[in-house]
Amino acid sequence: MTVTRFQDLPVADRAREWDGDAADKRVRAWAEAKDAPNAAYRDAHVWYDGDAADNFTAYKFLIADVVGGDLKVVPRAVMSAGGIVDGARGGVDIPKQEMPRVKAHLAKYYAKFGDTAPWER
Repeated sequence: MTVTRFQDLPVADRAREWDGDAADKRVRAWAEAKDAPNAAYRDAHVWYDGDAADNFTAYKFLIADVVGGDLKVVPRAVMSAGGIVDGARGGVDIPKQEMPRVKAHLAKYYAKFGDTAPWER
């Protein structure tokens, strides 16, 4: 189990809609991750199960999309992930000891686009 390294990705327009399924397809194509996830695909997520790293379903909290050919963090994706780690939609099934690092990762992006994470308000 592991939290991905903070990538400090550029931020997409705050008004950009979030469609996780469509973003996942674009990220897979951009990362050239056809048959299995790779490091580029991993960078678009916040957390993954290291014991199943070659399985796409092991990756959680996709927060980035391909915009103009570049990988960018999408504020609405961060907000969606932030809500989930704060308990929305029943929360998420990851080890409790990983949650502080997941929250710290997300909080860095909240700060980057001028907002405060829900658990810090």
